Amino acid sequence: MCSRVVQRRNRATATAHVEHLEHIEHLEHIFFPVDGFFLISELTGSAREIVRAAQERIDRRLASTSIPHITITGSSGVGPIPLNVPIQQMEEAFAPIAQTTAPITARLGAPMRFMQTDIIVLPLDPHGPLRTLHERIAMSGLPFQPARFPFTPHATLSFYVTLDAAQRRELLSVRVDEPVIIDRLQCYKTIDPLPAKKVLELHLTGGTRNEE
Repeated sequence: MCSRVVQRRNRATATAHVEHLEHIEHLEHIFFPVDGFFLISELTGSAREIVRAAQERIDRRLASTSIPHITITGSSGVGPIPLNVPIQQMEEAFAPIAQTTAPITARLGAPMRFMQTDIIVLPLDPHGPLRTLHERIAMSGLPFQPARFPFTPHATLSFYVTLDAAQRRELLSVRVDEPVIIDRLQCYKTIDPLPAKKVLELHLTGGTRNEE
């Protein structure tokens, strides 16, 4: 009798393990980076320092492979630009947008978990001038890979790690009180698992600064 109980427990444990692995594989398929060109705006000042410090404490792989930034295109709204698109073509498409877009003042909200995963992000308001910038880029005529989610601008605190309860509490307590200034666009070439490489930078030089 005892051996049957043990066998049932072993089968239940094995089944739970398989289901856990399948869940991880599903999350990796959804969330892990897609190779391509991403458009971001690098954080500066205290926001950059706060995000970098949190990444270095909790997710060193993220800290070592990317710069603290706000994602403009690549992970939501539209996917990355394919790697076969020439850099000169991207510059020709994005330069007029940068020249006619004023710098944007925005605020990073309180951290949130993304869809009950261990991905913790600082969200921004997805409306207003930031959405306008995103949509102008998306309609620039360049090809983009499909996006899995609607436009949700954010700065990422953790991505690769499995968080324990203390780490999750620590990241969810992070606050960036100072507003952030989005005054440049950087294009990064991303080929996982290599560090992202900046291939293009453009300054937003149009008009008067926009407030989110």
